[in-house]
Amino acid sequence: MLAVRKETLLQRLFTAFPGGLPGMALLLLRAVFAGALMIQGMCYLREPDLRPLQAALGLISLATAALLLVGLVTPIAGAVALLEGIGVLSSILPSCMPSHFDSGISSIFAAAMLTAIIVLGPGAYSLDARLFGRREIIIPRRSDS
Repeated sequence: MLAVRKETLLQRLFTAFPGGLPGMALLLLRAVFAGALMIQGMCYLREPDLRPLQAALGLISLATAALLLVGLVTPIAGAVALLEGIGVLSSILPSCMPSHFDSGISSIFAAAMLTAIIVLGPGAYSLDARLFGRREIIIPRRSDS
């Protein structure tokens, strides 16, 4: 029973790993957003009077960006970036520019990109596809001797 639940959880996190042009589009989406997130993380870490909360959020931004870039635990990293941007960065530390959640229109674009990444998954060109992708299992014939 436990094995079925674990398999169901993985199936929900990684529903498909599209290749070809859709996979390249997901890779581009992840890379563009990860780049913006890296710029934001570096911005927080370069503040002259760095507070512990700023340092933590900067490091979280950089770690999340790295996970999104390589496509490792992509839905979870996307959800962390979404929660981080909507909840924490936009209200607690508004002084740092540029932020991917600065204005209303950029918030909509960032939330749409992250929602697409979370829902569609990482694509075939990711570590998630290598680690959790579909496998072909070949069961050898039983020899009756």
